[in-house]
Amino acid sequence: MKGSPMGHERFNRVCRVALAAAMLSACEGAGVSGADESPQSDRTGIGMVPPPPSTEPAPAPVPLDALRSLAVTEKNILARFGGRRVFSKLVADNAGAGFTADQLFRQLWDTQNPAPGQPDLPGMPHCTDNGNTLNDFPYVCRPSEGGQARPTSVINLDSYAAVGLYNRFDLAPVDGSDCGQYRIVLARLPFSPASRNFIIFESVLPNPHPELGLEGCRPVVRFWSGLSADADPMSRADKLEAFYFSGLPGFAPVVSMNHFGNNPRSLGQVRTNQFLQGPPGAPPVPWMMHEFKLVTDCTAQPSCTLKFVPATVKTNPFGGLFNPASTDPRASAFQSYFLTQVAGLAVNDLNRFNYAVPDSFNAAQDDSRTPGGADDYLAQFGPGPSAFHRAIGDELTRLGSTLTPHDIVARAQALSCGGCHQRNSGRPVGGGLTWPASANFVHSTETDDPADPGRFAISPALRNQFLPLRKTVLESYLQSPPLDASFVRQSVPTTVRAGQTFQVSLTLSNTGTTAWSEPNAIQLRAASGTPEWAVASVPLAPGELVHRGSERTFTFDVQAPSTPGVHVFQRVMTSSGAGFGQATPPVQINITP
Repeated sequence: MKGSPMGHERFNRVCRVALAAAMLSACEGAGVSGADESPQSDRTGIGMVPPPPSTEPAPAPVPLDALRSLAVTEKNILARFGGRRVFSKLVADNAGAGFTADQLFRQLWDTQNPAPGQPDLPGMPHCTDNGNTLNDFPYVCRPSEGGQARPTSVINLDSYAAVGLYNRFDLAPVDGSDCGQYRIVLARLPFSPASRNFIIFESVLPNPHPELGLEGCRPVVRFWSGLSADADPMSRADKLEAFYFSGLPGFAPVVSMNHFGNNPRSLGQVRTNQFLQGPPGAPPVPWMMHEFKLVTDCTAQPSCTLKFVPATVKTNPFGGLFNPASTDPRASAFQSYFLTQVAGLAVNDLNRFNYAVPDSFNAAQDDSRTPGGADDYLAQFGPGPSAFHRAIGDELTRLGSTLTPHDIVARAQALSCGGCHQRNSGRPVGGGLTWPASANFVHSTETDDPADPGRFAISPALRNQFLPLRKTVLESYLQSPPLDASFVRQSVPTTVRAGQTFQVSLTLSNTGTTAWSEPNAIQLRAASGTPEWAVASVPLAPGELVHRGSERTFTFDVQAPSTPGVHVFQRVMTSSGAGFGQATPPVQINITP
């Protein structure tokens, strides 16, 4: 079978059968199952889609300072965003029912302990649930971090301070159903090389006007861009404090009990980056990354208790699934699925190569340090040859790519938690690209910025690679008009008989930020000064939404005038009757007797 076309086909056929079986099964373990949540990724939303070109005159560009409008690391601002402030706000959102702020903090870390855990935190999830598995993948206990669950722990809620606020508008979906993520990075302080620990709150901010599409998020974008022009740190602190804890007018606050998974689509999450070591003489533990959802447990009615529930780490398949010799029944299904993602990973752009991972394949945790371990994708993949190596190579050949199967797996690893934070740091990922460097397992640090001790340092990857793209996304949005349209194509005859009914087809693209819909009074109408051809306007279908970057084809019948001659046919998109964007090119139609 080795190297034969029949062998390749058998590999693909077996994988397709296994993939179908995996997609029909529900993989459940301790915590939140894949069926209960929408997979999140740091590579999604409008940041992955080049903006459509505008046809309207652009406003003057707004100068943006990335360290004011995208990544806030100034210590005097961050002093207002410490761990106690965040946890207290969450408890207040729950009307003070259930756990106190200190108990909620301790319950987060009690998940790292074997059951039954702390006596005052009964019935909560633990690392030993379902035989130390989550999603049927290994979930180890971490007693060094779990020790923070003890009421007497010297590392407690007050040990955690904010080291960064992050604007992730670039993660807003193209349909504007939400306005992206807004993050707070908490770190254990003071810094100690053997006692590093991080909690990252990643709030998905709802769009209060989803019917407008991305236009509903404009106040948020204006808020962040306006910080660049504010030279007063305390003024910026006031504004950020209000944005995070009170909300902009019409918007919910960023820090809300419902923005970290406690919503119908399970949007938002809390992640941890763990490196607390045990007592002197204890064996060292590796950097470990986990993900959680903050949800309400209402089993003890009438009150509900907020609790952290372990969840899978996203865009982070279990590394053993890359092993061609794996006996895990999900491996063949994953490997077959992975072939469908090679094209996205082969895109030769550090900011935009990407792939999607069904949650049934996502791991329970990610060890970002141990060489050759289960989370070392390249070690698991091995040097080959194997049917999996050949299948990836065949797909690359079909795409005309010069990348190797090793490059593709290296890129998948770079998008995992551990790969982005350490395994791929400063290493090649094929196509002449090198993954940018982290700052020793983290991107938002608890150490001083060498250039400005009044700030916390960020990684070279953030400063030089990722923030520039996010800045471009923000600038592009600010330059985009709310209403805009561009012509794509049309089919209009140039000769018809007088009085004849005939069909036309016109395609336009939405290049503005407002969704086209019937409630938004968007229609296709005859251009000013041109005949209506018996059809003055063409509405959108009830319930239809045409979002930024999407095309809409209008196909409809019109009627020629009853008298011969030459008449112009031209249409334009309108809002409440006022035209906007690029009209269709005028067509001179000859009307014959």
